[in-house]
Amino acid sequence: MTKKQRTLEVIERLRKEYPDADCTLDYDQAWKLLVSVRLAAQCTDARVNVVVEGLFAKYPTVEALAEADVNNIEEIIRPCGLGKSKARDISACMKMLRDEYGGKIPKDFNAILKLPGVGRKSANLIMGDVFGEPAIVTDTHCIRLVNRIGLVDGIKDPKKVEMELWKLVPPEEGSDFCHRLVYHGREVCTARTKPHCDRCCLADICKKVGVEK
Repeated sequence: MTKKQRTLEVIERLRKEYPDADCTLDYDQAWKLLVSVRLAAQCTDARVNVVVEGLFAKYPTVEALAEADVNNIEEIIRPCGLGKSKARDISACMKMLRDEYGGKIPKDFNAILKLPGVGRKSANLIMGDVFGEPAIVTDTHCIRLVNRIGLVDGIKDPKKVEMELWKLVPPEEGSDFCHRLVYHGREVCTARTKPHCDRCCLADICKKVGVEK
């Protein structure tokens, strides 16, 4: 089985296993997703979803958050960790959206990438979930699983993993595929315990089965 064949089979099996998988960050406006994904660095999505309720209740618009005192933002988001740097990035990002884009997120990958605190993972998430464009989000689950399964070979750098996956994953499947990897990584192919290979829908085609037991 070639890597391309394995990739297509993995995509199909995960689609059947997690038909409704989508982003696990709660949001109802694009700019809120941008804030939440910055907060999610080294923090769980579940905690972020709780914290942003208070943040968005106090600052319900891009303009309000742009005008907020950075120290006040930091106080609210402290439970997410790295409060000082995250607050600084969120404030600068909202100011840039307000001043340069009329409060809207630009629909261009490179423009999104220039927003303060936004890396390739975040930009891809926005492109895929907000704009419905081809996207590959290489978060920790994605990187761990595609290495274990054998879609990439010992590559841990997020951008390099992304570039390899672009060669294998049909563009229209990328965003959903990465969301399903998150679900699978949390429920079955876990990081902090032994992966549950006995109940994995990919066990018979996974390169790592038998190695990490």
